Amino acid sequence: MKRRNLLAGAILGVSAVLAGLPALAADEPLKVGLILPMTGPFASTGRQIEAAAKLYIAEHGASVAGREVELLVKDDAGVADTTKRLAQELIVKDKVAVLAGFGLTPLAMATAPLATRAKVPAVVMAAATSSITEQSPYIVRTSYTTPQVTSKIAEWAAKEGIRSAVTIVSDYGPGIDAEKTFVADFSKAGGQVSESLRVPLANPDFSPFLQKVADQKPDAIFVFVPSGVGAPFMKQYVERGLDKSGVRLLADGGITDDDILNGMGDPALAAITGFHYSAAHSSPENRAFVEAFTKANPGMRPNFMAAGGYDGMHAIYAALEKTGGKSDGDSLMEAMKGLSWISPRGPITIDPETRDIVQNVYMRKVERVNGELWNVEFETFEAVKDPGKADS
Repeated sequence: MKRRNLLAGAILGVSAVLAGLPALAADEPLKVGLILPMTGPFASTGRQIEAAAKLYIAEHGASVAGREVELLVKDDAGVADTTKRLAQELIVKDKVAVLAGFGLTPLAMATAPLATRAKVPAVVMAAATSSITEQSPYIVRTSYTTPQVTSKIAEWAAKEGIRSAVTIVSDYGPGIDAEKTFVADFSKAGGQVSESLRVPLANPDFSPFLQKVADQKPDAIFVFVPSGVGAPFMKQYVERGLDKSGVRLLADGGITDDDILNGMGDPALAAITGFHYSAAHSSPENRAFVEAFTKANPGMRPNFMAAGGYDGMHAIYAALEKTGGKSDGDSLMEAMKGLSWISPRGPITIDPETRDIVQNVYMRKVERVNGELWNVEFETFEAVKDPGKADS
């Protein structure tokens, strides 16, 4: 009981400090606290977002609307308790005007109450669970939502005459989002999902799940796994001969993540994916982005995480321009609502009602071009909202 009272007192104390933070003077640097998994199993996410954020600042200058922009990068190693502690330190000690990053859903969720109490905008550049923006009025997203992409994969599958499917997803928030969306939308379009399989997130072994697919022989399987897990999944899919069995592989684009695609080899050629960004996207904006990114980061190819980080910095810069340098949370959030611009991924908008991103979703296939593997887009669904917020 004593410990509980002490904990409650500490929380109240932190809340009071957060709520009482003064707005920064217009001539002070605007600090952006970028919290990312720079070490641990999701380090590639942090590496991509940090590189893209720094590229944006290098291209657009370190000041906007008379305010110097200072980026404070913190490593949470993908641990939610660490994210929360770092966010608290950044708000109270460093007096950041904006929090950003958030490589995974639990990390964004952990920070939401702090953003609300302190009235500090949190720009989600990676995490994809649909409900994140509902956790705080100070959250805005520049990545994507899993249902946003999955709904269009299901629509495309039904249109292509696929009538039966099995789903295989990693057993955590975005995977469950993907499963529910695919089952609902594919069924609504006349398809039938015979089984929904969930794979443990830690140390996944896909063998027993792929064996079930081989036994059932559906027209297709729909897959959602975190980007780093795509390579072992594709390898096991091909090893079991499923690529030659007539069972089509449909997946969220994280499975053929641009950052690791070349290392996947021929097994990647079996995948048909839906996604919001490809390094092969054909536009002047993307060609310039990929060229600048690879020049600044030798050996790296920008992926969807980089796009989220780059566009997150654009949202911060554009909002600060609209406010004329004012950086209190309410002014910045109001300025971000309704922002529209042409991103390396195509046209995007921040929905003024939901603070979530509206963007194109592309169907892609992996092709070998000039000796390298690329996600080549072949069909576009324009201006897609998150399905759960589509009527907002």
